[in-house]
Amino acid sequence: MKLRLLSYNVHGLRDDLDALAAVVRAAEPDVVVVQEAPRRFGWRAKSAALARRFGLVVAGGGLPALGNLVLTSLRVRVLGETCVRYPLTPGRHLRGAVVVRCEVGRTRFAVAGSHLATDDRERPAQAELLRRVLAEVEDPLLLGIDVNETPAGDSWRTLTGAGLVDAAAVTGYADLPTFPVSGPDRRIDAIFVDPRCEILEYRVFDPPPAQLASDHFPLLVDVTLPS
Repeated sequence: MKLRLLSYNVHGLRDDLDALAAVVRAAEPDVVVVQEAPRRFGWRAKSAALARRFGLVVAGGGLPALGNLVLTSLRVRVLGETCVRYPLTPGRHLRGAVVVRCEVGRTRFAVAGSHLATDDRERPAQAELLRRVLAEVEDPLLLGIDVNETPAGDSWRTLTGAGLVDAAAVTGYADLPTFPVSGPDRRIDAIFVDPRCEILEYRVFDPPPAQLASDHFPLLVDVTLPS
């Protein structure tokens, strides 16, 4: 069963929303993992409005996952969600993750999303907690994440230690930067894929509207889910 997933840090919706919608619609995804989605007052209505702009529906996340949101097409049936909050360091930004259990036809899978800290002292513990959460997921898993560090970092290695593979690395695109859009010079965003899935294609998705839509480029992956 083929599936297309887009992972996108939308910069708190502070940029051109029409451009953002154009980017997502051009990708024609089955699932979108959003970082920096609405997480404060009115987050439900704002998340639903964002999903409508994209031609999708809300599957899980939002405020309970601290701005990590999963949206799906009507092709995907949502079975349930788990939201995680990382421990708060006083004076720092509260962060979390979401895991959404899904089904396409009779094929079950899970989608996770997270956005790790910019602080080098916080990030490793968050990555380890996320690794433990993902280890409990039995279905084939896809993770869209803003790691906030390059692949040489400890948190990145923790996530690959969760039994997932870095889609960019295994498809030969590990050198393609994802941030910042104004002058991309580092890869801090990733899609990690369960090795039970076959990766058909990976791209740093860069249609013209992406220059106006966010400070990150979105990532796109096509996979075949195991039967």
